[in-house]
Amino acid sequence: MSDIVYLTKEKFIELENELHEMKIKGRAQVASKIAEARGHGDLSENAEYDAAREEQRHLEYRIAKIEETLSKSRVIDSKDLPNDKIYILTKVKVKDSKNGNALAYQLVSPEEADFDANKISITSPIGKGLMGKKVGDVVEIKVPAGTLKFTILEISR
Repeated sequence: MSDIVYLTKEKFIELENELHEMKIKGRAQVASKIAEARGHGDLSENAEYDAAREEQRHLEYRIAKIEETLSKSRVIDSKDLPNDKIYILTKVKVKDSKNGNALAYQLVSPEEADFDANKISITSPIGKGLMGKKVGDVVEIKVPAGTLKFTILEISR
């Protein structure tokens, strides 16, 4: 078994619900498509049947991935973590030394990362660079586009 996956309670519930939907409705829909395609005759030249079987493979793969994630997950609450340093679930405000812009991020597990919502993974270059830092620290983080330099302005939960 590999690494522990840290999830918020909300994300854990979301994954459980998605898994339930796929097992109940998703499998039923795919089975229906396969049965309908079988009714069209010769399976060796039946593109509809091949597409339905491929959809079934993708569905079963996604089900297995979610089951694996849930089996390795630990639900965490930001209130249970110290507020003195940057940890997972920390909301952090940083100042970009290059342009002076203030940026806000929340550090989350890779499964919860959503760049559009400013949720960055603790395994990303920026996430790794910020982990364990305190307010006032200046960090230099190597990213594919070069090096970023941030000053930690605020830490919150």
